[in-house]
Amino acid sequence: MTIASDNARQGVSHLYRAMRDFVQSMDDALPGKFEITKNGIVHDMMSPGGPHEVTAAHVSRRLEKVMPDELLAHNGTPDVEDEPEGIMRHPDVMVIAWANLNVEGSIDPRAVIAAIEVVSRSNPDNDWVGKLRDYPLIGIPTYAIFDPRTGEGAVLTDIHPTPDGPRYATRKDFVYGEDVTIADWTISTADLPRYQNEGTGHEPSA
Repeated sequence: MTIASDNARQGVSHLYRAMRDFVQSMDDALPGKFEITKNGIVHDMMSPGGPHEVTAAHVSRRLEKVMPDELLAHNGTPDVEDEPEGIMRHPDVMVIAWANLNVEGSIDPRAVIAAIEVVSRSNPDNDWVGKLRDYPLIGIPTYAIFDPRTGEGAVLTDIHPTPDGPRYATRKDFVYGEDVTIADWTISTADLPRYQNEGTGHEPSA
């Protein structure tokens, strides 16, 4: 029984490494962003720009104005990776200590204090469904979502066990213009940009 279990884990690990090699080879060859999820590779084909990048920059700057100096709201590389779970993600912004960012290769997701995503116009389910599943699974304690399509968002916290694996127990929704608390810090969501020609409404949390 132990041997079979070890062989299964080795097979999963081999498949994950093959996907990771593919993703790394494609990052500079094709537009968009590649990530590895529990369900395989996700490719957001649209290169982020406009309201997406402006929102990430505003959230990063506003957080850094209220956080202690030893932390930063980082919106660059590298990825966060949990190889045993077979997950490699790239948050739009992650709150992390400078010391934990100063590593070679990918970031340990358990060193991330909060992950922040700006919902993609081309693949919103990646943020509202996929990452809502994956982030508690790899131990990120706070997940904040900003949705320029609707001018709304949510902050997810309190990881707890469920029959389907770890999930966030607490969800606090907000609308643009309200203050929002991410981990220990409260920032304004006023004047964040919206995508043009989008309807309104809530995205399901899956």
